[in-house]
Amino acid sequence: MTSPLGRALPTVRDRDYLLDRSGVIFKVIGDVHPNSHWLGYVKYYPDARGDRTLFGKTYRQNTIVSKAFGILADRPECYVYSSAIGCVITGVPREDVVLHYSCRNALTTLHKSTDLLDGSPVSEDLLAIVDWIAREGFTDVIGVTGSFLVGVAGPRSDIDLVCYGPRGYEAAEALFTERSLICPYEGENLTRLYLRRARYMAGPSYDMLLRQEARKLQGLTAGAGAHINCEPLCADEDRTFHDVVAREVGQISVLAELTPWSATESYLANLAR
Repeated sequence: MTSPLGRALPTVRDRDYLLDRSGVIFKVIGDVHPNSHWLGYVKYYPDARGDRTLFGKTYRQNTIVSKAFGILADRPECYVYSSAIGCVITGVPREDVVLHYSCRNALTTLHKSTDLLDGSPVSEDLLAIVDWIAREGFTDVIGVTGSFLVGVAGPRSDIDLVCYGPRGYEAAEALFTERSLICPYEGENLTRLYLRRARYMAGPSYDMLLRQEARKLQGLTAGAGAHINCEPLCADEDRTFHDVVAREVGQISVLAELTPWSATESYLANLAR
């Protein structure tokens, strides 16, 4: 199997995608992995009930992490214990990977090969955003993930971005203030955002959920009005959590104070000393 958006394995990063020998596409979770597997969950898999087409086959999308256990029920080799998170999780054996979809590589490829997109309004919005990223010199710290990463996006797809480290976060903040490209959730669109999140979250009130959502890098594209978000990830050289070992001890409740990236970075730096 080949794809212009995929390539041979270099460094695998959080939110990259991996295609295995069975045609299953895994979404990579985290940057700490055992030597035997890349941790992640099934994002797309061959299924006649699906609505995506890839490699001439019909694929189905999965948006629920825990559902991956059922999808992989007949593949015990994809169950692996992770000391980093202290439990069994799904993952793809490293020797089974046949294609690596890199978020950064996808952004660069789409910028150079615009014919890979279908010409839909959301695709045109993505191209405008990619052009801005390239023009501002941020292609090394921002990437494209989600359906556009593997080439299964449609006219109703979201745009999912990632940014790497403090410089990437600053670049993404600047991008999301470009009103010619991205509009904030406001007015009636706030209800749309609430309904979007309430499908997957139990319990939060309207006001509480919107306060949580306000701190995220997200909005609506200026042309198609498609949802767009950007997830901050660690810088490539950041190994703060690479030696962390977790143990499952039970259920706890935590009250946390949310801080801006700069304060979080300073706190993590102190922990690493």
